[in-house]
Amino acid sequence: MKKLVFIILLVLLQGSVSNAQQLSPRTIIDFNNDWKFFLGDTAIAKEPGYNDNSWRTLNLPHDWSIEGEFSEKHPGTPNQAALPTGIGWYRKTFTLPATAKDRNVFIEFDGVYRNSEVWINGHYLGKRPNGYISFSYDITPWCDSGAAQQVIAVKVDNSAQPSSRWYTGSGIYRNVRLVVANKIAIDQWGTFITTPNISKHVAIVRVQATINNTNGNIGQGSLYTYIYDAAGTLVSKGYSSLNGAPGWPSGKSTYTYSTAINAPKLWSVETPYLYKAVTRVMVNGKVVDEYVTPFGIRYFNFDVQQGFSLNGKQLKILGVCMHHDLGALGAAVNVRAMERQLQLLKEMGCNAIRTAHNPPAPEFLDLCDKMGFLVMDEAFDMWRKKKNKFDYNVDFEQWHKQDLEDQIRRDRNHPSVFIWSIGNEIREQFDSTGIPITKELVNIVKQLDTTRPVTSALTETDTTKNFIYQANALDLMGMNYNQQLYPEFLQRYPGKKFLATETMSALASRGHYDMPSDSIRFWPLKGQKFVEKGNPDFTVSAYDHVAAYWGSTHEQTWKIIKQYEFLSGLFVWSGFDFLGEPVPYPWPARSSYYGIIDLAGFPKDAYYMYQSEWSSKPVLHLFPHWNWTPGKEVDVWAYYNNADEVELFLNNRSLGVKRKQPLDIHVQWRVKYEPGTLKALARKNGQIVSVKMTNTAGEPARLELVPDRKILHADGKDLSFVTIRIVDKNGNLVPDAANNLTVEISGEGVLAGMDNGYPASLESFKVPSHKAYNGLCLAIIQSKQKAGPIRVTFHAPGLPSGTILLQSQ
Repeated sequence: MKKLVFIILLVLLQGSVSNAQQLSPRTIIDFNNDWKFFLGDTAIAKEPGYNDNSWRTLNLPHDWSIEGEFSEKHPGTPNQAALPTGIGWYRKTFTLPATAKDRNVFIEFDGVYRNSEVWINGHYLGKRPNGYISFSYDITPWCDSGAAQQVIAVKVDNSAQPSSRWYTGSGIYRNVRLVVANKIAIDQWGTFITTPNISKHVAIVRVQATINNTNGNIGQGSLYTYIYDAAGTLVSKGYSSLNGAPGWPSGKSTYTYSTAINAPKLWSVETPYLYKAVTRVMVNGKVVDEYVTPFGIRYFNFDVQQGFSLNGKQLKILGVCMHHDLGALGAAVNVRAMERQLQLLKEMGCNAIRTAHNPPAPEFLDLCDKMGFLVMDEAFDMWRKKKNKFDYNVDFEQWHKQDLEDQIRRDRNHPSVFIWSIGNEIREQFDSTGIPITKELVNIVKQLDTTRPVTSALTETDTTKNFIYQANALDLMGMNYNQQLYPEFLQRYPGKKFLATETMSALASRGHYDMPSDSIRFWPLKGQKFVEKGNPDFTVSAYDHVAAYWGSTHEQTWKIIKQYEFLSGLFVWSGFDFLGEPVPYPWPARSSYYGIIDLAGFPKDAYYMYQSEWSSKPVLHLFPHWNWTPGKEVDVWAYYNNADEVELFLNNRSLGVKRKQPLDIHVQWRVKYEPGTLKALARKNGQIVSVKMTNTAGEPARLELVPDRKILHADGKDLSFVTIRIVDKNGNLVPDAANNLTVEISGEGVLAGMDNGYPASLESFKVPSHKAYNGLCLAIIQSKQKAGPIRVTFHAPGLPSGTILLQSQ
């Protein structure tokens, strides 16, 4: 009998699939456009009748801090990039669609920094202090689904400073959407898909779905999940009856059922294959909701002796730490900007990201899923004990449980996410309060997801003094720095699984070189301040020979990690320079020096070190530039792979052959400078496999314009990153060029920002004028919402102007 009922229901469902598309049971509305914004505080702005005609009109996501001027007087300090914070208000007047009648309406925010308060038509919806967490409100009771206009008002209070150790941005800096759903619908983040059994022949897919029934009407309820492969072909389907479960017909109920996929295609960092689960709720034969969940099938393991494996194959975790800012764009989320960052890292050979030190934008995880990055998804930088007076410590007690639960629910379907981190360098390591808090946070995670290990990034290596370690609740030992202890990890921490959660803190300015490069410098030395023995132009040598005192150079730690199987991998601090935390310099430095790639997205020399070690693509990178004082002794380095040796020539005279010895990362020559051409030949089995040359550059002669993309989407969000190179008459980059550049744009594009990667530049990112730094500058061109050509012209005094044509379509 049960089988007959199932067949009847299946027939009913198949007949209703096309109806589901017609009924549109769930409507998701982009809610980013046409907001009003006011920088300042006005208590009556929450009132629906308030006159906001004089306010600025803008589209979200929006970061007001990045639009400001740099000043050491800003209360956020240079640690937060010396940019303004304060209080801002956003208002949006809108009309609900007719389809909202007799339905539930929700507003979803992916992130507001910080202390957001929201009103709908004057009714207070609530407050969310955490600036990195996603949240939503049910606005149904206070909306009129007819022709009446609705008013959403949002107050954002980032005035209590300092609130962070890095740049946060200010405002509604992530995406907002309106969701219209039936009275019976899947809850927000209400699906959880796992694959508990995977073989070459079949994968069991377990679906957990939470249904929210605010209707209360009794009906025959069914839940179906259809699974489609990457080509859109249906490959499996599962079913559960809703009737008889607790919470049905009214309230929230969770249902679990399984299905199978034959010959599953696994998600990996090389082949990030994604499936799509479409879950449909049916009541009395009609589809009342549809919820889409992308997911991947993969399995992994951390082993005490063998390190990390993905899908049964050993894999070294080659990761970087990443803050959430996008350089000149600030904290305002832009998918293309995040994609560009990840593309540069992928080209380097990176396969993992640690989100430092907070939940990322959901679109960032979508990109990691699609592009093949593992993600260590981090929750907190502090618990009860503060690192800044007004940071999350003031909210931890009241909000940590809900914030962590929301993060896990939101992110647990992403195949890229493979580790949960409950904290970074938490100060409760050092007292007994760390034990109960650690146990509580791990338990919160495990209540919602047991498929991933939980870690915390620790700094205290003495287990008798580390109370987070003593909680014995972590699945994975996360260690920051202390690289000298890595080889003896198994002896110090018997039975524990290892991951270097933060490493290096090497320092460099792109294109600046101090000799001799074989003198490793830790900054500061004992008794020094960071500013001592610095350069007057606020630069740090780009040879890999400078690091903060707590860390190491890039080569020092990587040489250790690559030797031992039990060392699962590492996360380098950091992938990109980021806004704020301008160690080693004080003001006017306003962004970091730690990145493998500078703030504008231009690779430093260390990028090619990692590319030669982490990727299989042929690499021969020769540096520094070849413009020096005649007779100066210059250190010449080369990173290479896929070759046995490198021979260096100066003006066609051989300066000798160099071969890397075991564990060597680079080869080096010391050369007396003379103008001309420096050339490196890489050979394998006696045959030349790669050639690299660097020439003495003359005076700046022209602008070379290199857009990363010429065709943009006419969606008002897409970007083209245009590199401006200052070159001589022969096309050689002029390594010290600092020409002032201005940009003119006509057509269907606007300037989103300019940058040159110099951490002590005080030029605004948002004005159409910027100096080059060491020969390079970046202009970010953003499409409008109308198709058409975009003409971009750059001017520099004394040089011919340069023009490129882009197309928005």
